[in-house]
Formats: sequence, C-alpha cells, structure tokens
Amino acid sequence: MCEAVRAIKRQMPPPEPNALADRLTRLIETAGPIPLAQFMAEANAHYYATRDPLGAEGDFITAPEISQMFGELVGLWLADLWSRAGKPSTAHYVELGPGRGTLAEDALRAMRAARFEPPIHLVETSGTLRKSQAGRLPTARWHDDIDSLPETGPLLVVANEFFDALPIRQIQRTEKGWFELMIGRKEGSFVPLVSGGPFDELIPEPLADAPIGSIVETSPAVESAALALAGRISAQGGAALVIDYGYQGPAVGDTLQAIADHGFADVFADPGECDLTAHVDFSVLARIGRAAGLRVYRPVAQGEWLEALGIGARTMALTKAAPERRDELVAARKRLTDRSEMGSIFKVMALVSTDWPDPAAF
Repeated sequence: MCEAVRAIKRQMPPPEPNALADRLTRLIETAGPIPLAQFMAEANAHYYATRDPLGAEGDFITAPEISQMFGELVGLWLADLWSRAGKPSTAHYVELGPGRGTLAEDALRAMRAARFEPPIHLVETSGTLRKSQAGRLPTARWHDDIDSLPETGPLLVVANEFFDALPIRQIQRTEKGWFELMIGRKEGSFVPLVSGGPFDELIPEPLADAPIGSIVETSPAVESAALALAGRISAQGGAALVIDYGYQGPAVGDTLQAIADHGFADVFADPGECDLTAHVDFSVLARIGRAAGLRVYRPVAQGEWLEALGIGARTMALTKAAPERRDELVAARKRLTDRSEMGSIFKVMALVSTDWPDPAAF
C-alpha cells in the first residue's frame, strides 16, 4: 500500500514553493541562527495545519488507526478507573492531540457499554483535524491548550503520541563545554550549528562527562504541558494516560526524526512538509507528576499493557463475530503488541490523583 501511494505521489505535479522555508530563511539571514525548538515548532504547526497526515494516503499510521481494539481497551481502562473511583458524575473525557478522533470514538463506545458517558474535550489546534474529529464526535468541545479545560470535575486524560511532537532543544558537548544546536543556513540548506551557550549547568550530573559530540535533549514545551496537566489533575482529581515512544532518562542521544510517506526523511530538508518528532523522556513526566502530588505508575511496554488488559480475548471475540476478519485482527494484535513492532518501543505511563484507585494493568 505504501509503495502504491508513493507511486501516485510521484505522478503528481511538483509542489508549490515552501513558503515556511522561505520565511525561516529570511529570518536566519536577518537575525542569525534560530533555536531548534523554534524550527521544530513552526514546522509542525504548518504541517498539521495544512493536511491530515494519518492513514495509508498520509505519512504515518498511529495505533488507533491500526485497530479498534486499541481505543476500546483505552476506554475500558478509563471506565474501570472511573467506576472504582465512585462513578463521579462530573468527570470529563479529555484527549490531547486526538488525530482524526478515532481513538476517542472507539474509547467512548466502550465507555458507554460500561454506562459511562462523559463530556468530550479535545485539545487540538489543527483546523483540518478538527473537521475530521467533528464528523466522529459532534458533541465534543475543542480547546487550543490545556489551560482552557473545565476547572471543575475530575479529568480523565488520554495523550497518545502527543508529547513526541512537542519541540525540543538539543545541547551538544564540545571541547569547550556544552553548547546548544541552532539552525542556520549553509550552501542553500538548513543545517544544525553549535552556537548558543555554554549550557553546562543544564546537563544532569551523570551526563556531564559524556564523550565529545554527545547530545542531550530537553523540552521546555513538554515540561510546560506536563506541569499544566499534572496541576489540573492534582486539583480536580482523575488521571492521565500517556502513550508514546520514549525512554527513561537522563540519557544522551539524538532522537529527532522526520516522517514522510511512511518512512524516514531529512529533518531539515523541507520544513513543514514532514512530521518532526523526538522520543519522550518519561522520567521528566514522572518527576513533574510526583512534584504535583500525583501517584506515578511506571512506563510499561505497550504490548505488555494491552495484553494485561485482554487484547487476546478481544481479538478472539471479534474474530468469532466476524470470522472473515480473522487475519486482519490477528495481524493488528501483532502489530500493536509484538516487541519487533510497536509493542516494545511504545510505552504507557499513568499519572493518578491521590484519592483515586490504582489503575489496571500496571
């Protein structure tokens, strides 16, 4: 399927000149190199505002688009937690970066089966994706950021592949210390340059003596979003379920990547025309959650979490109801849970209010 899509795109007319690239070029030529975080933020803002990137005809496929089972199990996880918390009638369903609304649609269907029908709140800035979400979730309310979410009632938050798209900073060790990588222009191309700094004081002590050339990533945007989210849950009750690819820091490594046509692309070649992401440091989310007084449940592998929730039984039930879908369902379960596919690299973490029960599958 991906090869067929690429063949079709090769036959399409050449793209229009990249206005964002032109604007960033003028900015750099006028004021000098810009922070990587600014480059990534502007590129992703343009990218998501101008297209639906999901599915076979887009650039990538997320877990909810692979199978209904993913969203259904998320919904049952939320409904179980809500039920054991005493079924508060004021609870809200919140999703950060909800894509096409597929996960929410499947999760809410499962929640309704458990007699839980909360109001729906979607944090989404892309007008294109909002239109797609509205088709599936006509009663939803949309928000530009976490700050405008309801201030009363528990929040049950889902963040699936949300934090990885937030902009990062990269700091590299040189012979003169740790300096920030900025984005400049060289021979007509965008290139990373060692420029801002030194920033030795920002480097965690265990990494201070990393080899020359090592890169440490930080994300003020991730920290800001996590602080806002943790503060709300601490004050209002509820929980957040974070699903993303990432690691437990502190660690060195360059994880910035670009995805286009279901494959890797050059990060700097065509800003705004590829999806830019970086691996999430789950230790940062854990630290912020604990500081806000929440209980933090360690990140577990996505495959392990889905199996504990019963994806095997759900696969069998759907196969029994529709035997012609057997191969499709078995393949979807494998893709979501197998260590060689999404099962290992994707992690699941929960942040839970102190007066709520322990969540399932941790």
